[in-house]
Amino acid sequence: MDRILIRGGARLSGAIHISGAKNAALPLMVASLLTDETLTLRNVPDLADIGQLSSILSVLGVAADFQRSETATHTMVLRAKEIASTTAPYDLVRRMRASFLVLGPLLARMGEARVSLPGGCAIGPRPVDLHLKGLEAMGATIALEDGYVVASAKGGLKGARFAFPFVSVGATENLMMAASLAKGTTILENAAREPEIAELGTLLNLMGGRVEGIGTSTLTITGAARLGGADFAVVADRIETGTFAMAVGATGGEVELLGARPDHLGAVIPVLEKTGLTIAATNQGMRVKRNGARPKPADITTEPYPGFPTDLQAQFMALMATADGTAQISETIFENRFMHVPELARMGANIEVNGQTAIVSGVERLKGAPVMATDLRASVSLVIAGLAAEGDTIVNRVYHLDRGFERLEKKLTACGADITRLKD
Repeated sequence: MDRILIRGGARLSGAIHISGAKNAALPLMVASLLTDETLTLRNVPDLADIGQLSSILSVLGVAADFQRSETATHTMVLRAKEIASTTAPYDLVRRMRASFLVLGPLLARMGEARVSLPGGCAIGPRPVDLHLKGLEAMGATIALEDGYVVASAKGGLKGARFAFPFVSVGATENLMMAASLAKGTTILENAAREPEIAELGTLLNLMGGRVEGIGTSTLTITGAARLGGADFAVVADRIETGTFAMAVGATGGEVELLGARPDHLGAVIPVLEKTGLTIAATNQGMRVKRNGARPKPADITTEPYPGFPTDLQAQFMALMATADGTAQISETIFENRFMHVPELARMGANIEVNGQTAIVSGVERLKGAPVMATDLRASVSLVIAGLAAEGDTIVNRVYHLDRGFERLEKKLTACGADITRLKD
């Protein structure tokens, strides 16, 4: 099992290309199930999760060709000319929650689907009941059998009005895709507003669908008799952008984040500026700079978009671990998303957790130590801490990292970090 060795203390300087967003690419790939024509996706990140979803889609009948590029702007060509199976098996789905998104498209196109209940990071329960209730509102019959969701809609799905009791990104995506082939009009209220949702809506429209209200909490989807192919570029990853910005905040230095979309970090940039970072848009993305002073403390509460993203909470905690003062971090999205706290404490961080709130009292310098990644975002928070620490840090279980960060060591090394992957 690979590990990462970090010798801390180096300031970051240079430029980093921001990869395509994993959380956008995954539902875009699933949309290939909605058509028998070719879907070409550009700027797809080369990640373990992308490969895992490709395997699932292959079982269902999607021919997927991943074309790697030396510039890291990879292309994926997908075509589901015929659906070979409507069953997404446990052995594959259990490894990644996003694979549950195949339920809606399969049901809409084939009138039936059998999909295993999902797995993924152990950061608290993330039930799929909203996915199922929304599909039932559209006329589907759903049963749970031996750990599988068995759904049918023999007469086809029908448009419906469905109000989410709370915001759910995955359920919004699943119902959007299902509604795109349903008969009539579907109205989704209190829908997720993340940029990745907007990307999916834009792609569905390019494929011949009709999604209105993109970027708002009310989506109106008029079903089409069929959808066609499309050629679409995946948006830059806002979580990767924020992660590297926080790495600069922890180490000091100046880095230009190429391809970054500052408009997707509206709740994050003001917080980072409070910590002492200087952030400016450039013709190619955005520039992040911090002088040698310790970060200043800032409080955050994670919220659905456009609030502060839960996927940047762990990274921000690593930044605050060396702040000159005390910060309060409140997590409102997922339970158990403070599992990185004991690992940061091994490096000398002073963090007190009370329920879903963490009080971080910054220390002047973290100390390198062996640590263990517990989930995707926690893993990169330990990398940030290691970059800022004195001495050597070894991050174990980096397979979590490989799920969501492309060429992380190479990108950081190019900016002066001393970071090496150790092969066991």
